[in-house]
Amino acid sequence: MVFHCRCFMIVESEYEATTQTKSASTKTFHTAFSDLNHGMTSSFFNLSDKPSNLRVFTVAELKTATRNFCPASKIGEGGFGSVYKGMIKSLEDPFREIQVAVKYADGVLQGHKEWITEINVLGVAQHPNLVKLIGYCAEDNDLGTQLLLVYEYMENGSVRHHLSTRVQTPLSWTMRLKIAQDTARGLAYLHEQMDFQIIFRDFKSSNILLDREWNAKLSDFGVARLGPQEGLTHISTAFAGTVKYAAPEYIETGRVSSKSDVWSYGVFLYELITGRRPLDGNRPQNEQKLLEWVKIYLDTKRFTLIIDSRLKGKYSLDSAQKLSLIANCCLSRDPKSRPTMSEVLEMVNQLITEVDIMPTQLLKCQENTKHKDENNQLGMSLWKLLKSCFKKECCCAS
Repeated sequence: MVFHCRCFMIVESEYEATTQTKSASTKTFHTAFSDLNHGMTSSFFNLSDKPSNLRVFTVAELKTATRNFCPASKIGEGGFGSVYKGMIKSLEDPFREIQVAVKYADGVLQGHKEWITEINVLGVAQHPNLVKLIGYCAEDNDLGTQLLLVYEYMENGSVRHHLSTRVQTPLSWTMRLKIAQDTARGLAYLHEQMDFQIIFRDFKSSNILLDREWNAKLSDFGVARLGPQEGLTHISTAFAGTVKYAAPEYIETGRVSSKSDVWSYGVFLYELITGRRPLDGNRPQNEQKLLEWVKIYLDTKRFTLIIDSRLKGKYSLDSAQKLSLIANCCLSRDPKSRPTMSEVLEMVNQLITEVDIMPTQLLKCQENTKHKDENNQLGMSLWKLLKSCFKKECCCAS
């Protein structure tokens, strides 16, 4: 594999808010997914065309499940509405209840469109690293059309939560590498392992959830789009997603492709390394923009200064540096120079294998570990290529 890893561009933006697109489809299930890249139509989701694997709920059932959507059951805000914890009966065993997350769509047009997109994506895209959609509710009453989605409950919340300073026990370095691997698997599946390509468009740490076993899964597909047709490199669309994670070509031209998700993944890798948000107005001015802050440390002896201090030295410096090299390739200014997610996954898998075979004492932060890869023959050609590429072609190198 050869990756031309040029510098990543610093996006000059202070936006914190998520900006949503103004185009999606509201056709039946069989036609809506193929027409996600077109505008609204007068037709609406047809219950008779639902994916056969999804359960259909009534509003009454979900009110019971969530104790009438009481504030104590609320666990967060999704892309288009509030999310509540609830209990429903298992189909396999009626005497057993299972925990679920119920998302209540906002009564606005955007919420309706994103509700449909979630069903269109998760009704057909099923993978261990995607949150499972159990079912939905679409019911007319005096309040209008009530739209709800029912997901598997992700007990350990979002990665963003666990990277925040509010959490007493930070994610371990081993866990961060596993999360990098899980999310790369999820994106690679969406991009390359289905009969059609799905572009996530809103990949970020708050949309990565952790289950009881700490497996990471992608969630919130309300602004996902089908990839370009064969022979085309991108689609053009109104902006949707979160600016601080968005690829520069998407912000500047509205052109989006799977390589836009790859950029977002690169931003996320630096979140895992540093524990910091991509944009944090509470920090000193020269540290507010994550990508600007890290680049002055990347190829120097001060690299350890960007690693999350809450890890207290319990990490492999060698693997942290290699993870940053992978991030830099994802953050190439030219989308064509970014690797595919399957290539990224291959690199992350190799990195984890190297960490697994290291003696325990090498998992401590020691300056001499940056040279340990000289003695490790596993995948040396790849890491030398990435490091050489970084030094010669990346303007982030000092």
